[in-house]
Amino acid sequence: MSQHTAEILWLRGEEDFLSNRYSRKHLLRFDGGLEVPGSSSPHVVPLPMSDAAALDPEEAFIASLSSCHMLWFLSIAAQRKFCVDRYFDAATGEMAKNAAGKKWLAVVTLRPEVSFSGARQPTQTELVQMHNQAHEECFIANSVKSEVRCQPVWRT
Repeated sequence: MSQHTAEILWLRGEEDFLSNRYSRKHLLRFDGGLEVPGSSSPHVVPLPMSDAAALDPEEAFIASLSSCHMLWFLSIAAQRKFCVDRYFDAATGEMAKNAAGKKWLAVVTLRPEVSFSGARQPTQTELVQMHNQAHEECFIANSVKSEVRCQPVWRT
């Protein structure tokens, strides 16, 4: 079993924590050495206590699903001998309230647009099949209860 790690660091500094007007800015550190500024979403905690330029948990969740799907798709395309030149996804997440009235990311929609080169080009059916297989294999999609939709863009 493989283990993956992330470190999250938040420091109060001189702010009055008890007034609930403290900065939500923090640092995310990953096992490969990457450091990313993090914050709450300004949609959840208003500015200036949030940092709109930093990665928020909701964005990270959506990006994680999109990235995992893409990596599986690329692997599947390579196995099927389709040469991918470009992969772009404008993924979105929709917040909703569950039966208990708690907010959650209920639906994540992936909208991958893939460009291929070479003599071997997938049909629309093959493209959809590869995206379906990528979704089935994606570790992150298999780990969440949110609905994950894939709406590939077909360009001829």
